[in-house]
Amino acid sequence: MNKTYSAVGFDLEKKQSDMIEKKLERVKYAEDLIVDLIVRVKHEQEYVFDANANFRWGAQAHVSASDYDFGAALNKMMDVLDVKVKKEKEKVQEKK
Repeated sequence: MNKTYSAVGFDLEKKQSDMIEKKLERVKYAEDLIVDLIVRVKHEQEYVFDANANFRWGAQAHVSASDYDFGAALNKMMDVLDVKVKKEKEKVQEKK
């Protein structure tokens, strides 16, 4: 799984980068299913996280979340991403 994350409109601090890396560990169970995981963080008045997960069978999952707190927005996005990845994994296992 290729993980990339970037900030739009501001520079990520080391602490924020480490927090993103740590949170992305939650979907490590699907490492063999996800080809690319792209996370973008925008900051205007609040932090907006957008994530795209490209699965090896061609499916895509897009999730986003926002909050005034960086950590809270990241947690919200990870909760939704985790659910989406689990659903995709179940769909593929049902087809086998």
